[in-house]
Amino acid sequence: MTEVWTHGRWIVKPGREDEFVAAWREFAEWSAESFPGGRGMLFRDREEEGRFVSFGPWPSMETAQEWRASAGFQERVGRIRELLDGFEPYLLDPVVVVGAW
Repeated sequence: MTEVWTHGRWIVKPGREDEFVAAWREFAEWSAESFPGGRGMLFRDREEEGRFVSFGPWPSMETAQEWRASAGFQERVGRIRELLDGFEPYLLDPVVVVGAW
């Protein structure tokens, strides 16, 4: 079982959604290449087009913390923040898992 998940709640400035998706994709691709075991998924709210959520499973808390502390993370999230009205990051522990992931 994955030991930790990262989760982000992103509120994108109106009209900047496509830029955000492109920047998030670049950030996620860099993350997966730079930190083995990392993956990411981005979801968009159907009712509020500027609201997105992301999830990423990590093999360990240590890997997730190294990723968050890295200069590459800080740089990329800093660029993404320019497109946002709000951002809330979370570290989550699985409590119940049903079925295969």
